Amino acid sequence: MSSTTLQAAPSSAAPAPRASRAITPARLLPWLLLAPSLAALGVVTGWPLVRMVWLSFQQYERAQLMGVPAEFVGLRNYTETLTDARFWTVTARSFALMVVCVVLTITLGTLIALLLMKLGRAMRLVLSVGLLLAWAMPPLAAMLVWGWMFDTQYGVVNHALTALTGESWMGHPWLIEPLQFFAVATLVIVWGAIPFVAFTLYAGFTQIPHEVVEAAQIDGASAPKRFFRIQVPYVRAIYTVLIVLSMIWDLKVFTQIFVLQGIGGVRSETSTLGVYIYEMGMAQGHYGAASAIAVVFTVIMLAISAYYVRATIKEEEL
Repeated sequence: MSSTTLQAAPSSAAPAPRASRAITPARLLPWLLLAPSLAALGVVTGWPLVRMVWLSFQQYERAQLMGVPAEFVGLRNYTETLTDARFWTVTARSFALMVVCVVLTITLGTLIALLLMKLGRAMRLVLSVGLLLAWAMPPLAAMLVWGWMFDTQYGVVNHALTALTGESWMGHPWLIEPLQFFAVATLVIVWGAIPFVAFTLYAGFTQIPHEVVEAAQIDGASAPKRFFRIQVPYVRAIYTVLIVLSMIWDLKVFTQIFVLQGIGGVRSETSTLGVYIYEMGMAQGHYGAASAIAVVFTVIMLAISAYYVRATIKEEEL
């Protein structure tokens, strides 16, 4: 081997030069386009978040709203929150409600998505319109309708049960007993969340190659086996997104619980985290303590969101 070849070999194996990290117009353009949105997000979300964290370290009551200087108390609000038995009771109640709602929402949403695939065009359109109407209804308006349906004296539910069972259900209070209260709340929350889950899963199921399902059917695979071994793996990423989003939405539910409490629920036995923060802040005027609870709640939500982001990135890398 000649000396020329020996000298050329190292140069051919030399690493490629790194890409230049100089700031160029092409690199700046995406940030310039994002700047208005980032500024708006910082004003709408960033500043209230910073203000909330700052208040959580202060003794901030109604007197401070009138101009009295707030006292800096450090971690006292967090210590009182984390040692308060009611906080943990409300947190456990919120998580229990979240688990039940997520399981029912995903299960019923899956069944409706599969039903949409089996129906003809006309019936699919009718069912889709019904789901869209339920989804488009504002939560407060929906709660007024549901509250009337479960009304103690004039509710449709009591009339229907009286007619079906032959026993008098008139005057039955659905919202006084906590278990029945949360049964009604679960019904309302799941009713409002099913359309999004059903439409999303339906869109995912329709992207599965029909030939794969047909081949499994020819091989003798039953409907449950085709669903769990073919359809679910194809839409696993969609299920991950829906489950995590449903956990976040159901954990921070406020309107449904608050309105049902106003109709007839016992607040001390039915409050969830969102309502509890409102009670501590707006109702009782303990803004510092409410801010500390909200910060803890935000950390929980960020932990769930971090899992969602990590799962999404992992799916994209596959």
